[in-house]
Amino acid sequence: METHDAGAGFAEKEPNEPGAPDEPEAGEPLPLPVAELHLHIEGTLEPELIFALAERNGIELPYADLDELRSRYEFTDLQSFLDLYYANMAVLQTEQDFADMTRAYLNRAALAGVRHAEIMLDPQAHLSRGIPLATCVNGVASVLAGSREEFGISTLLIAAFLRDLTEDSALEVLEQLLAMGAPIAGIGLDSAEVGNPPAKFERLFARAKDAGLHRIAHAGEEGPPSYIIDALDLLDVERIDHGIRCMEDPELVERLVDELMPLTVCPLSNVRLRAVDTLAEHPLPAMLAAGLNVCVNSDDPAYFGGYVDDNFAQLKSVIGLSEFDCVRMAANSIRSSFASEERKAELLAELAASGH
Repeated sequence: METHDAGAGFAEKEPNEPGAPDEPEAGEPLPLPVAELHLHIEGTLEPELIFALAERNGIELPYADLDELRSRYEFTDLQSFLDLYYANMAVLQTEQDFADMTRAYLNRAALAGVRHAEIMLDPQAHLSRGIPLATCVNGVASVLAGSREEFGISTLLIAAFLRDLTEDSALEVLEQLLAMGAPIAGIGLDSAEVGNPPAKFERLFARAKDAGLHRIAHAGEEGPPSYIIDALDLLDVERIDHGIRCMEDPELVERLVDELMPLTVCPLSNVRLRAVDTLAEHPLPAMLAAGLNVCVNSDDPAYFGGYVDDNFAQLKSVIGLSEFDCVRMAANSIRSSFASEERKAELLAELAASGH
């Protein structure tokens, strides 16, 4: 379960190819080196790439143009987002499609300061529309294998399971992933939270633990604080994705602080999905003040208005987040990752030398 440090066979990119690094603007300060721990690769599908893949695969989109597609990115809740998210996945048909999506994310993430990324893939969402498991896994993994060499980003792949489907379905897919030797470092739990408590997936997480996989779960975004407790106690997770509603339960906050439990907070996502009304009202400052182990992530950046650097920039401008707190959360992200101890030490040294 080491990070992918290097890979062979990846040619240099021409400037106009997907994945070609863009030059930073002259005089721009370099972003903080961070680890991104809460990222759904399907949520990085930018509108331009959606149209390009649709054309390549002969798929007719239900949008006349980019503007019409972008106009649909106003969400009332998690479900309204998921409806569009799953509809846009139709353009992902081949290994090359998954590879192009992954390379586009890593190119943008490198500019955002990401030096390590733990990337969630939703295999059930692709299987349900007839895409073979090997197609989506191999397409993403082929790029991650060379991510450090090509982008300076070490990576791990996490298979995320859809909580609105059955546990038996998840177990079946996990067994297939294990049988094919898929290069996954862990499993996650995502999609519609309300009405799908962690208790539904006890066997899945026990099987993953037996297989030596890391375990994370979305909890306490739209669901109640009790979902966070159950994710810890019933699923034995090592990280909580989101977790913002922990602030409603002081005893839970105390426990999370005592256990140094990582919470992968996604501020712009929370606002776009109406889990928080405005960024100014986001509980992140209170979470930091309480001593919680929080870090900033982008979740589904193509849909929620920004990558990691955009999240930091808006937190600074809207709530006045200090440079000290930004550096603190960058360090939290690195320490909370599943990277090797050697890689963590490298990244913490880079952070210390970054001048922030």
